[in-house]
Amino acid sequence: MFRLSYTGSRPLFSFYRHLGCRSARRASFTVAKMSNPAYLFETPLETRVHTVKDVKAEAFIQLYASHLKKRGRFQLPKWIDYVKTGHAKELAPYDPDWLYVRAAAILRHLYIRPDCGVGGFRKVFSCRKRRGVCPNHSSKASGKIIRYILQQFEQMGLVESDPEKPGRRLTKNGQRELDVIARQCGKPSSGSE
Repeated sequence: MFRLSYTGSRPLFSFYRHLGCRSARRASFTVAKMSNPAYLFETPLETRVHTVKDVKAEAFIQLYASHLKKRGRFQLPKWIDYVKTGHAKELAPYDPDWLYVRAAAILRHLYIRPDCGVGGFRKVFSCRKRRGVCPNHSSKASGKIIRYILQQFEQMGLVESDPEKPGRRLTKNGQRELDVIARQCGKPSSGSE
């Protein structure tokens, strides 16, 4: 049986507050739950992943970008090697798979915030424009890249445009595919580290 002992100079209510409880009544309930070994085994250590919102953004975007690259349905344009992602950038991206990463980020953003259009994504992917000794200003991202990605997803059947609302949203198939990838991302790795 688990026991909590308190040997401190502070008053006892600060110890309860340390447990995350605001009142002594809640604290006694928390201590009772913690002292019950069956309660510890009933609660799962890791939470189950059901949707994209349950996964960290970086992990999901990386996994979905590799998924897009493996499937081969997402076509790369001819201008990918020398295009910049915005007029504030000085060079093209160094990563050869940057378009897959940007596409995965756009699809994740559409999952979380539907009815977002090209103008909204230009604001999301905006960056700082360096103006020498003058103060920096915000500069929007390139609309051509975002438009191309959204058109590719429409051809794949993952994104649709709503005639009543501006912007685009995920289809049911797109939402299902993203949830499947999120569940794969949430699984613990089977390999030894």
